[in-house]
Amino acid sequence: MGLSNNFASSSLYTIFDRSSLLHVSQPSAKKGNSLKIVRAEGSPEYWLYFVTGTVLSPIVMDTRKRPREDLPNTSTGDQFKTPEKRVSAVALQDFTKWDVEETCRYLRQEGLGEWEEKFRGPRLEILHCMRKLWQIEEETIKVFNDPIHGHVEMHPLLVRIIDTPQFQRLRHIKQLGGAYFVFPGASHNRFEHSIGVCYLAGQLVQELNKRQPELFISRRDILCVQIAGLCHDLGHGPFSHMFDRMFIPKIRPTSQWKHEEASLAMFDHLVSVNALEQVMNDHGLVLPEDLVFIKEQIAGPQNTGPLSQGWPYEGRPEEKSFLYEIVANKRTGIDVDKWDYFARDCYHLGIQNNFDYHRFLKFARVCEVDGKKHICTREKEVGNLYDMFHTRNCLHRRAYQHKVGHIIETMITEALVKADPHIQILGSEGNMFTISTAIDDMEAYTKLTDHVFEQILYSSSSELADARKILQNITCRILYKYVGQTQAKKYVEVSQEKLLNWASSVAKCRPVSDLQGVTLEPADFVVNIINMDWGMKEKNPINNVRFYCKNTPTKATQIFKNQVSQMLPERFAEQLIRVYCKKRDEKTVEAAKKNFVQWCMDNNFSKPQDGDSIAPELTPLKPSWANNDGENNDEADSQGRRSWAADNRGQQKAKVRLFDQLN
Repeated sequence: MGLSNNFASSSLYTIFDRSSLLHVSQPSAKKGNSLKIVRAEGSPEYWLYFVTGTVLSPIVMDTRKRPREDLPNTSTGDQFKTPEKRVSAVALQDFTKWDVEETCRYLRQEGLGEWEEKFRGPRLEILHCMRKLWQIEEETIKVFNDPIHGHVEMHPLLVRIIDTPQFQRLRHIKQLGGAYFVFPGASHNRFEHSIGVCYLAGQLVQELNKRQPELFISRRDILCVQIAGLCHDLGHGPFSHMFDRMFIPKIRPTSQWKHEEASLAMFDHLVSVNALEQVMNDHGLVLPEDLVFIKEQIAGPQNTGPLSQGWPYEGRPEEKSFLYEIVANKRTGIDVDKWDYFARDCYHLGIQNNFDYHRFLKFARVCEVDGKKHICTREKEVGNLYDMFHTRNCLHRRAYQHKVGHIIETMITEALVKADPHIQILGSEGNMFTISTAIDDMEAYTKLTDHVFEQILYSSSSELADARKILQNITCRILYKYVGQTQAKKYVEVSQEKLLNWASSVAKCRPVSDLQGVTLEPADFVVNIINMDWGMKEKNPINNVRFYCKNTPTKATQIFKNQVSQMLPERFAEQLIRVYCKKRDEKTVEAAKKNFVQWCMDNNFSKPQDGDSIAPELTPLKPSWANNDGENNDEADSQGRRSWAADNRGQQKAKVRLFDQLN
């Protein structure tokens, strides 16, 4: 048996497995002898082909029998005829499903076992590639038993990333920060969340590939999307969002640092120090193109030029724009990151999760919208998506922005600010960094986790005495006292200067009727501003989602709020202003609450929920507070604007589950 002569002279060979196509090309001599492997999709019919020009034809195996000279001519019909060779139906059925290992085994059985002595040049390099792919296929898939998603399989390259110090660091960073001091079950960390996002990213992209093979989603694409999901939170600091939203803005007020920025730097550091470039190449990734693609999924386009110049991404062309909507969807906010933390956080918090991502996976489909391809869903799922964003809002109200958890994070932030100059972390080239400067060096940042809490708490240094005292108070539950909560009529820009000014004004707003004689100082108060929204600030996130109908699955349409329900909220964002008092004695706290009510009146803020019980002698003095329904507030507003109470009526309606399952 021999191969066709065309096999020796062709310059491009194609090898099929059961679900994909490998192009193995031999460049010209001027470009060197290296091979380039590119993935593409196809529907296999034969296990081995060769390409000459533009004609695709199967390699012909020479199975012709040489005529027997000792037998008479058997061309006449009355002579004995040798029965035709029967072809096994099983073999014809099986070879279309052969993988790399079975292909190589067949070559050895056919006398090509010692192929290094039988082939030279391009053919030898092709077979070397086949052996390499065979070895990759044999690598073990690791299985993680996750409490949320069950048994999760991980690609060997993903396991290599997980088994690095930079990723293992996430085991020691609480997913919900200070909420663990309020919810005993919220002990989960960024480590397991990242694995969950990686798994869901693979599930979504594989569902799209299975449903729409014309998208030509390659194994490279799938692996890159999973890596982005795995590494999207590498840049989180101690106690997660407390670090980037409270600590860094307070100690480095001019810094625009975000944890996504640190995730990119940490990912580069992880790949470099663990020598993963070659491992990625061995698994079929193309560098640096795929590294750029992974980082763009985490933090958006790296191109700093104006977006009007065209497609801003470099990792993948515009035809695959939908791949950027899987891990971190900047367009609609519907992404696998939310799906995992909804399910995981609700599980550990003991809160009901009303969103089922499995249903979204069943209806996800890529449609063309304004010349770009976006992930869309069925029109009947619009109610479930509103429920998803409502679930997000409820989680923020009940857990993420819990009044006690929030003040605990405020106290931890104060302790870290006081300890910052005295905590030294060894970084690259022997340089030392503090807590606030470790974000500038990834080797130092790798060593910065929630353990800094215990490092300060159990220290004996006199320089850390003030910080240690704050953390001891947290441990013993000696917390700042909650005074009250209100809302402003207009959106307020948050700054450290604004918060200090408000703390000072609360201390000065002493009611005339207050005869307790308690003296309050600005340092006695802590003022926090909490932004609550549905994920896209004041905008309705569903306005950016596109839907398709059962009869027209390729046509994407928009569904407006008034087409869904009249009970949806009128506003999708609000600000909460919370005030705490550092002194804990009953007399001082009572005086602080009266000051707070007077301060709300002076600034035309909403009436605190317990305002009538705190200062019953004050609340009747403000006409707009006397009308609980807000029916006459439009008249009280001198500029004709809608009152805060009227504007927030929709928010109150949104506190109930809006939709049953749509048919």
